[in-house]
Amino acid sequence: MAGHSKFKNIMHRKGAQDKKRAKVFAKHARLIYVAAKSGMPDPDKNPRLRTAILAARADNTPKDNIDRAIKKAEGGEEENYDEVRYEGYGPGGVAVIVEALTDNRNRTASEVRAAFTKHGGNLGETGSVGFMFERKGYLEYTASVADADTMFEAALEAGASDVSSDGDGHAIYCEPDDFASVRDALAERFGDPEEARLDWKPTTTTDLDEQQATTMLKMIDVLEDNDDVQSVSSNFEISDEIMEKLGA
Repeated sequence: MAGHSKFKNIMHRKGAQDKKRAKVFAKHARLIYVAAKSGMPDPDKNPRLRTAILAARADNTPKDNIDRAIKKAEGGEEENYDEVRYEGYGPGGVAVIVEALTDNRNRTASEVRAAFTKHGGNLGETGSVGFMFERKGYLEYTASVADADTMFEAALEAGASDVSSDGDGHAIYCEPDDFASVRDALAERFGDPEEARLDWKPTTTTDLDEQQATTMLKMIDVLEDNDDVQSVSSNFEISDEIMEKLGA
């Protein structure tokens, strides 16, 4: 489960999001709006919208916010957002993929580039690091929902391709085309997951020392604080010892 094998890394990102709840809710609303505009406004008939709503609920987005975004799309209000992917290297040579929904490509590109540069990284061309990742469906459950063997068997039966468990939780990966069916099967048995999204799973990882880790986590915070950025994926690993030193 490279890139996500340290649940403390995930907790760090969640902690950063919790401090910016209104911003997180707005990002989910934008994603829901775009998903609803791209297909049927009914989540039962629009897998992309269903995924966006599930992700919003995982971050405790209020139901009213979700409903407003769908009604906005149904009402024909025209807001044009482009889906853009940026790739580059962070401190310590960490490979980074940033996905954004933007109504101004020039603004977003400038701000993302500045975040990379400020933290000792550099933004590359599309494809510059993408070959180090695989596109996968990703689901996350807390350890309390099932033991490792039970989750492993249930996930594989549902069609997952990889399962990793530790004391903090379970991470399940599947092929993108199987994402909806795997998610629905596991949700029926264990309830809604803590996280459910299409993700970039690294095929190789980069270990960071304390200084590099500090800078990398700051860079992620800056990127995630950007209104246009929807997700940040990377291939860094931070040891438990360093994570404890950082208090993350």
